[in-house]
Amino acid sequence: MNPLEEHKQNLTRRLFLRSTSAGLGTAALASVMAQDGLASPLADDLRVTHRAPKARSIIYLFMSGAPSQFETFDWKPKLRDMFDEDLPDSVVNGQRFTTMTSGQARFPIAPSAYDFERCGEAGTWISELLPWHKKMADDITVIRSVHTDAINHDPAITFIQTGSEQPGRPSLGSWLSYGLGTPNRDLPGFVVMTPRWTGRGDAQALYNRLWSAGFLPARHNGVALRSAGDPVLYLSNPPGVDADLRRKQLDRLAWLNEQTHDRVGDPETLARIDQYEMAYRMQTSVPELVDLGQERESVLSLYGPEAKNPGTFAHSCVLARRLVERGVPCIQIFIRGWDQHGNLRGDMPNACRDIDQPSYGLIQDLKQRGLLDQTLVVWGGEFGRTTYCQGALSKQNYGRDHHPRCYSMWMAGGGIKAGFNYGETDDFSYNIVKDPVSIHDLNATILHQLGFDHERLTARFQGRDFRLTDVHGRVVNEILA
Repeated sequence: MNPLEEHKQNLTRRLFLRSTSAGLGTAALASVMAQDGLASPLADDLRVTHRAPKARSIIYLFMSGAPSQFETFDWKPKLRDMFDEDLPDSVVNGQRFTTMTSGQARFPIAPSAYDFERCGEAGTWISELLPWHKKMADDITVIRSVHTDAINHDPAITFIQTGSEQPGRPSLGSWLSYGLGTPNRDLPGFVVMTPRWTGRGDAQALYNRLWSAGFLPARHNGVALRSAGDPVLYLSNPPGVDADLRRKQLDRLAWLNEQTHDRVGDPETLARIDQYEMAYRMQTSVPELVDLGQERESVLSLYGPEAKNPGTFAHSCVLARRLVERGVPCIQIFIRGWDQHGNLRGDMPNACRDIDQPSYGLIQDLKQRGLLDQTLVVWGGEFGRTTYCQGALSKQNYGRDHHPRCYSMWMAGGGIKAGFNYGETDDFSYNIVKDPVSIHDLNATILHQLGFDHERLTARFQGRDFRLTDVHGRVVNEILA
């Protein structure tokens, strides 16, 4: 054998043996933790966090297309007296516009057509479009000062998911899977759902790379649950193949892959064996997961009338709670329809209706089961919306362009303060005037609540260490309970 290849193979073997045979003590600890739902009985799946975690799982409700802060959580009543006035140059201060509005002759101010109400003990301003959110104002922390670097959808959603505007980096869920392992050996550590929507029909595309493991091992890819057919592609055996035959095929395939690994030494070959075995176990675990037949009607009613309909946001939220119960660390739900460049009064109410009661139901369901304290729930999109109108402005309708300088998100559970507001924007919701939160700060805080120092959760690739927060980020301690 070539000496270099022999060295690489021996090194890979040593790492493999070290990770899977760390001694009887590790095996015993993994077994005990598995009984408590804390870790897989496989020693290779046992992970140690940097600090005691406040949350054991995250449910990330991602509003793809960018919800307008003006119609959700950032009430600007003074704008009603400025309808159709030009946005002052002093507010813009030379900041860039997208190509969709940079050529407009004017930038007329478009006040929100919807009323807001102070809710909860903290007096959180919440739009009339979100009546169920008003009921849970005391459960959430609204952050009105999130900002991002990107001004267009694809780089912005790539940035918030991976910490870089350039594709190819691992996603948040993959970093968490890499750090936490897979506590439930019958389900993946990172599950993704993409429900249908009733907001703007012409929606931005979603790409598999948004839940990709990038340069991390392939086992940390997000697994997408489908709403029709097999919940996971190719989950069912083809005609003429029963469970016994499938088992024999996998055993033979594993033997062939082991021979390949012995010859080449590529650790991805071992990951392939792992993935085949996970798929085999999922043939039992996933059908049980998606069967809501045992759910009580009183529980499903929390999520609203669409809870029983596969492929809806409400149904996805029920599955998210069931995944948390089964020890899955990271669940993301991407729903589209939030890109209101025009016809905001036609599309925005539908988009809000899609997610309003299901989000409330999810929080209440987690809370009554004692799971909210250990589950971090995050809601938000990739950037905000402009105070000025894109296109024609009228009292009856208007649209808003992309705005990266400030927007609103909320977080709940998992060690986050309940009934709290953080960050302030100016009278035009155009610039942040207090307590800015960057995308790297947001991700650093998420990792912190799940037990990780964002500066230490790294992976070496192409000669240097990478991390989700690049070389930036601080934990937003002010919102922590």
